[in-house]
Amino acid sequence: MFIPFSKTGYILAAATTHISGISEQDESQFCRADFGAEFKWGVATAAYQIEGAVNTDGRGDCIWDTFAKRKGKIKLGQNATEACDFYHRYESDLQLVKELGFKQFRFSISWSRILPQGTGTVNEAGILFYNNLINKCLELGIEPWITLYHWDLPQALENRGGWMNRDIVSWFSEYTAVCAKAFGDRVRCWIVLNEPMAVAGLGYTTGLHAPGKKGIWNFLPVMHHLALCQAESGRILRAEVTNAYIGTAVSCSYVYPNSSSAADVRAAKRADALMNRLFVEPALGLGYPVDAFPFLAKVKRYMQPGDLEKLRFDFDFIGLQNYFSVVVKHSYLAPVLWLKEVPAILRNVPVTSMGWEIDPDGMFKILKQFAAYPGVRDIIVSENGAAFEDIRREDKVDDPDRTVYFQQYLKAILRARKEGIKVKGYFAWTLMDNFEWAEGYLARFGLVFVDFKTQQRIVKSSGRWFSRFLKS
Repeated sequence: MFIPFSKTGYILAAATTHISGISEQDESQFCRADFGAEFKWGVATAAYQIEGAVNTDGRGDCIWDTFAKRKGKIKLGQNATEACDFYHRYESDLQLVKELGFKQFRFSISWSRILPQGTGTVNEAGILFYNNLINKCLELGIEPWITLYHWDLPQALENRGGWMNRDIVSWFSEYTAVCAKAFGDRVRCWIVLNEPMAVAGLGYTTGLHAPGKKGIWNFLPVMHHLALCQAESGRILRAEVTNAYIGTAVSCSYVYPNSSSAADVRAAKRADALMNRLFVEPALGLGYPVDAFPFLAKVKRYMQPGDLEKLRFDFDFIGLQNYFSVVVKHSYLAPVLWLKEVPAILRNVPVTSMGWEIDPDGMFKILKQFAAYPGVRDIIVSENGAAFEDIRREDKVDDPDRTVYFQQYLKAILRARKEGIKVKGYFAWTLMDNFEWAEGYLARFGLVFVDFKTQQRIVKSSGRWFSRFLKS
C-alpha cells in the first residue's frame, strides 16, 4: 500500500542532490520582520526521539521500545535507550533554544512516563520531570507547546489492542485529563496528535513503524479511533485549560498527478484524500473523504451511533507538517488504492538525503489548500525540515544545503502570508539530531549536531543562520 505518510520510513538515498537557488549570502531577500511581530518561531522535538532514560524513574515500556528489539526493524539495530539524553540534559538544551533565538519550544509528553500502564496509577516522577521542563522554559522566556501523542503508545495498552481497540478513546481521555490537570496552569498551547496518518498507515498497515502490524483491514478501525481521540481530547483540554490554544498536527504533502490523464488525476485525488483530508475533514464536521476514496465508506462497520458528531471539534489551529510533495499515477497492481508513487529520485528533481523532493512551491500550495476550508481558523507550520549530509571539521559543522532548504521554504510561507493565508507560526524540525524512528541515527535533521558517543552538541551553520535571522 502506498503510504509515504511520515517524514521517516521512506527512502534513504545514496547521496544528496545539492540544492540550487538561494545561497547563504542571500539573507537580505527577506527578514524576520517581514512575517510580523506576532508570528511564532519555534523548534519541534518528540519525547521518544530525544529523552532516552527509558528505564528511569518509573517509566513504562512503549511500543517503540518493543519494536526496536525486533531484528531488522531499525537500521543498524539501533535504539533510543539513551538517544540525546535530553531527560538529564534538558536545562542546557533549552539554553541552546534560547541562544538560537526561538521563543517557542514544542515537545511531546511520554504517555508511558506519566502512566506506565497507560491508565491507572500516575507516575509522580514523570509529572515532576515535565513540570521542571515547563518551568525551565518559562524561566528562559520560552513558551512551551505540548504534544500529547507523538507515536509512543504504552506497550501495556498495545497488549490490549492498542489503537485497534475502541477503548483507547477512554484511555486517551484519561491521559489527556491527567496532563491538563498537571500542566494546564502554565501551558496554553496544545497539540493533540502528531501525524495520525503515520500511526494508522505505517504502524498498523505496512508495519514499517511500531507496533509493526500489517494488514489493510487494520487501517480503518485505527483511523477512526484516532479521529475520535483527536476530537475528544480537544474537548477535555477546552474544559480543563483556561484560554487554551488547541490544535492537532497532520502530515501533508501536495499531490501532483503524473499526467493529465483521467486515471492519474483520480489517483492523485485518492492520494490527497489520505494524505491531506483524512483527519481534518472529520474534525470540521465534513466526515471522511469518501467522495475521492470510496473504500473509506467501509469504516461504517466500526462506527457507533453519534460518532459523526463525536468526530467534530473546533480546533483553534491546524498544525501543518510538510516535508515534500509527491507525484502519483494510476496502477492496476496496487489493489484498494490503485495508484503508485513516482519517486522523486527518478524524476530528476532536487532531493534531500532521504530521497524526498524539495518543493517549496508545494508548501505554498498545501497551505493554500488548507486555508480554503471555512472552518480552519489558524495554521501553524508545526514541522518542516530536511535531512542532509553534515560536514564536520573538529568543533564545526557545516550544512549549507539545510540552510538553503529553510530559506526556500520560509520564502514560500512568507508568500502565503502576503496572499492572506492565516499562517501564524513556524516550528523547525528539529532542535538537534536524534533517533529518527526506523532510520535510527542515520538521518540527521537537527540545527544542532549531536555526537551520540559523547553527547557533545555543536550548533550547525544552519543553526547559526537561524540565530542571525531571528535576532535581526
